[in-house]
Amino acid sequence: MKTATLKSLPAKKLPKTDREQAVLLGLIELYLKMGKPIGSQTLQENGFESLSSATIRNYFGKMEEQGYLKQQHTSGGRIPTAKAFRLYADAYSDQGVIDGDQAEILEEVLKKNSREVATALNLAAESLSELAKCAVFISAPRFDQDFVQDIRLIQLDPTKLLSIAITDFGLIRTETIYLDRPVDILFLRSAEEYFLWRMNKGEKPLFRGEAEAKMAQRIYNEVMVRHVVGYANFTSEDILRTGLSKLLAYPEFNDAAALANSLSLLEDEGQMQALLRECCKKNQLTCWIGDELCPFVPPGSECAIIAIPYRINQTIAGAIALLGPMRLPYKNLFGLAQHFSELLSKSLTQSVYKFKITFRQPKGQGSERIENGDEILKTNRSILLEDKSR
Repeated sequence: MKTATLKSLPAKKLPKTDREQAVLLGLIELYLKMGKPIGSQTLQENGFESLSSATIRNYFGKMEEQGYLKQQHTSGGRIPTAKAFRLYADAYSDQGVIDGDQAEILEEVLKKNSREVATALNLAAESLSELAKCAVFISAPRFDQDFVQDIRLIQLDPTKLLSIAITDFGLIRTETIYLDRPVDILFLRSAEEYFLWRMNKGEKPLFRGEAEAKMAQRIYNEVMVRHVVGYANFTSEDILRTGLSKLLAYPEFNDAAALANSLSLLEDEGQMQALLRECCKKNQLTCWIGDELCPFVPPGSECAIIAIPYRINQTIAGAIALLGPMRLPYKNLFGLAQHFSELLSKSLTQSVYKFKITFRQPKGQGSERIENGDEILKTNRSILLEDKSR
């Protein structure tokens, strides 16, 4: 397999270690490849022919006492602990490697500049998840100059609707709308036509009565006001996530409790934001293993996270994180994360310049209160794309 060491992750020789540490790193490397406990004879046959099985077993015993190895069965081989994976990750954190095919795939996905920055981010995250075989989540700033392109309605029950607002940048925002009287499917279709007309994308529809026309207007105003308020005033980064199903492929997550503990982070947007902010503060590739993830995940979780910031015009805009079991190919994922960050930073920087897009980081609450929804609709034409001359 063709590999290349990334320029931004220069290789360096590992510090001089005694034979015990060499044995430990060798065992971890073999465990990452095989995914099963490693015995002394197996390790001896894979690069440690100069050591006897008895010597290796002695090393195993010492490392087990030190908390680096554990044994599932008395007569079985050893497996690394979170402490061992930490040592391994620290040893190779600046020696990331990436397969040539992986690099080509990422470069192809991220070579195009797009105004649909949210869509581009999602597609890039999907590709990274596929290559890394991990769940991926990304924090993103709020991009300006966005527009509502379409609004769809889905009926949940006779008096409850789900509105779906689709923006020019590819964002999808949903809101639950409660009505004071029941509506039918004919009204929903007429209302959607009305929304398009308000955004200069169709003809004004005919309603079955004035009451329906007024209800469509109220729904439109409600959806738009909620969108504008949420768009203009935000206190946390947007979070994109994908690849949760990748975790099911790992035997470590066959246990429902282990899977639930790991997924608890991916279901808690606040925790994801906090973890990615921590990565941005460190301003470097960061790795959390096992209980180092507390309080982001419950104690005893058998998972690890690799995160790295990305930039727009040399300014940190957010961070990318890979989540999987502790048994991860750290060298390859370090390389993938670094290369992805570089390509994403370049692509987004080019896109914001090309399409004259600005972006904002979240701020604390305290913006002025909005009293009149109609006034918002009249003064935010760049967001709503509404022709008020009608």
